[in-house]
Amino acid sequence: MTKVSREEVLRVAKISDISLREEEIQPLIDRMEQVLSYAHRVAEVAVDIAEPSTKNINVFRKDLVVPQEPERILAQAPERADDFFVVPMILDN
Repeated sequence: MTKVSREEVLRVAKISDISLREEEIQPLIDRMEQVLSYAHRVAEVAVDIAEPSTKNINVFRKDLVVPQEPERILAQAPERADDFFVVPMILDN
């Protein structure tokens, strides 16, 4: 088990700009020891990976141009000009 000293808690509190009352120091020592003990146990566990992860591998596909008929969507527009939506101008020239 990793032991945390009173001085270490006070140093962390000072670095973190936290003021501690005397009665708060011992509970923090106990809690920090628990956290460090857990981290130590986790670090000891060997992780077996049966198969490599494909989580971060890009999957590529061909870009296909598929002709679309704009009339279906443009028919729903409140205002249009030829094959375009007409929208209010939001930027000045």
